[in-house]
Amino acid sequence: MRHEGFFGLYRGLLPQLMGVAPEKAIKLTVNDFVRDKFMDKNGYLPLYGEIISGACAGGSQVIFTNPLEIVKIRLQVAGEIAGGTKVRAWTVVKELGLFGLYKGAKACFLRDVPFSAIYFPMYAHTKAKLADEGGYNTPLSLLFSGAIAGVPAAALVTPADVIKTRLQVVARAGQTTYTGLLDCARKVYKEEGARAFWKGASARVFRSSPQFGVTLFTYELLQRLFVVDFGGSRPTGSEQRVPATGLVDEIRSTNPDHIGGYQIALPIFTGIESKFGLCLPKFQTVTVQNKQQAKGQ
Repeated sequence: MRHEGFFGLYRGLLPQLMGVAPEKAIKLTVNDFVRDKFMDKNGYLPLYGEIISGACAGGSQVIFTNPLEIVKIRLQVAGEIAGGTKVRAWTVVKELGLFGLYKGAKACFLRDVPFSAIYFPMYAHTKAKLADEGGYNTPLSLLFSGAIAGVPAAALVTPADVIKTRLQVVARAGQTTYTGLLDCARKVYKEEGARAFWKGASARVFRSSPQFGVTLFTYELLQRLFVVDFGGSRPTGSEQRVPATGLVDEIRSTNPDHIGGYQIALPIFTGIESKFGLCLPKFQTVTVQNKQQAKGQ
């Protein structure tokens, strides 16, 4: 704020906007895909399956998050120098090169894998607690579940985020340099103490909690809209709620004479019956009719 004013708070926003969509897409998709693999025929998912699914999702996103993080950090730190030359995202990319964009990737793994391993199980269980008797979650409960799950996940991985940031920032004259993950951890502890690993924990929570609340809220609603199906079972939250009033017991007919149009026609017939007080005839299969005729004889 002192050197760049209000707009300085948004330095590094462009690379984030460019990469956040594919990063979140691969993360959320991998989580649901792996969860589906651990789920049994009855829909039960063990806790270890939830944790592994989240960890896989966190690991898969590093391919996008690490380049985004290092460019964002370089842009943000460049603004701290009063009167310094303005640094652009493309300049940072050219300077680092392909392999340079993955500097600090180990620390990024160390942060993102446990974050997702904590976040997704926490989200699923919080959402289940807030669901109604029929297992349905309102949009508000989805938003709240996502925000609540982000609090412990963001706070507990702060040490890994501190190490990652130290590795990715360009050291200035007189500042400590680091050769790797363990070297950074040792020097931070030696020079600044254990509290240094928790710097920025509250800021991470205030950022990650609403961010992931909105992300999961949007993702769940899109699942419901597009009726997402992973290998025959829909991910949690994609189930559509069908009102029970005015409908027959089962939407899917067991009558072999009924074809696909039955599911489309049934709500129409039911609406006509309820609105006009009619009782439309219910048809039986030829097999059932023959059996009833045989009994009558």
